[in-house]
Amino acid sequence: MAGCFSRLLFLIAVLGSLAVLNHGGATAAAAQDAAAVAAGAASPGADEVITGVYINDIHELDFRTHSYTVDFYVWFRWRNKEINPAKTMEFMNRSAPDDHVRDMLYEEPKELPDGSFYAIVRNQGRFATKLKLENYPFDRQELVILFEDTESGSAKQLYRADETPVTLSGSIVLPGFGIETARLIIAEYTYPTNFGDPTVGAEESYSRAAVTISIARPMTALSVKTFLPILLIMACAGLVLFIRPAFIDARVGLGITALLTLVALQLAGGSSLPEVDYLTMVDKVYLASYGFIMLVLFRVVRASWRDSGGELAIVRADRVWFALIVLLYVVALAAIGADSFSGLMAAQPVAA
Repeated sequence: MAGCFSRLLFLIAVLGSLAVLNHGGATAAAAQDAAAVAAGAASPGADEVITGVYINDIHELDFRTHSYTVDFYVWFRWRNKEINPAKTMEFMNRSAPDDHVRDMLYEEPKELPDGSFYAIVRNQGRFATKLKLENYPFDRQELVILFEDTESGSAKQLYRADETPVTLSGSIVLPGFGIETARLIIAEYTYPTNFGDPTVGAEESYSRAAVTISIARPMTALSVKTFLPILLIMACAGLVLFIRPAFIDARVGLGITALLTLVALQLAGGSSLPEVDYLTMVDKVYLASYGFIMLVLFRVVRASWRDSGGELAIVRADRVWFALIVLLYVVALAAIGADSFSGLMAAQPVAA
């Protein structure tokens, strides 16, 4: 029995190692992606606005509301003195807009020696994006900040990334997560409407900047915290088949206790997560664990009706049942791990 559960612990360790390797690949791909996409040139007739971002802090990551608070600076450089992108810039994925604090570090744009203008804005507030939890607790998340000009479409004004488009403060600490990469991607976003303005066409495009910060959970610590309690409950449930068949009350009582403990553990663990219309990886592990306990209880009930062969025959049958149930459980966990790993690979950023 100890060997079976050792194999289960080994399987979880392998899954964690694969996920860590995947994070390393995602980091390299994200860096290449940022370098490839950030470079761009303004089309003729459009004002070119160079922009960049400094992330000062990230906190209050709330999975139940799919939101997070970011404190950051965004700067602009441009040449047309008739515009001020710092004042006309709009954040597109704000959450709780009234709670945002936006400060212009210069009342008027600063004129640089080369004749261009410079402005910088500090913004503190909550942003939102749909966080993906299919691979929880081995999930990677991307915190996004979207902004575009609220007045000028891409025919009049285009963003271009600065030489160093995104910089992260070295003092950022996001409890429960490690920060992998940050990148700035600029692309045209077309609205399927003219917002009722008859002077423009049926659709209008805007130059949109997307700051994406990739974060990941610490795999080793989280694997122990999440899966070790489940494995201990499964060990207790497996011990049912090693209790003498004559003690039917003890066998049933231990199985029911394991089942109720597992339900309570799942409810407590999911209290910080939002309601989603799909099963997360840990949900699938719980379902496999429920199946383990139910098979054990089925065997106990079936053995209680056996009236031939004596206790020794029941004990032999219990050992066979235990081996088969553990084998099925290991196969189920392997299938869940393989599915989760393929999902992590599919979610990995691809270099442009």
